[in-house]
Amino acid sequence: MLFIIIAAFAFFATLAYSAPVVQPHSGDATFFRPAVGACGDTNTVADLVVAVSFDFFHSFGPQTNGNPICDRKIQATAPGGKTVTVTIKDKCAACAQFDIDLSPAAFDQLADRSVGRLHRVKWHLL
Repeated sequence: MLFIIIAAFAFFATLAYSAPVVQPHSGDATFFRPAVGACGDTNTVADLVVAVSFDFFHSFGPQTNGNPICDRKIQATAPGGKTVTVTIKDKCAACAQFDIDLSPAAFDQLADRSVGRLHRVKWHLL
């Protein structure tokens, strides 16, 4: 009986961390200065990387280093139609659930940095 309870708990715990992988999202995009990110890698302003919200990051699992979302790619599209493909390397504590924080090189692919914040950026996991 104990085995069945443990197996059921493990099954439902896995479901709790199963985020939709193809669902499109929309939110604001900002930029940040990458360094050592939540995935444990060091990145620079020249790398095409992104930080996703804390909630979205942890919807894939409770761990930081080794989280299944690390190294996944997303494609982001600005309202004007410009796109960029970036690699998830960090989490953003100040971001709303579907906001993204891009490296300067990635943000430059969508807009001039003087804009500061892009609204209604559509993105999805690849």
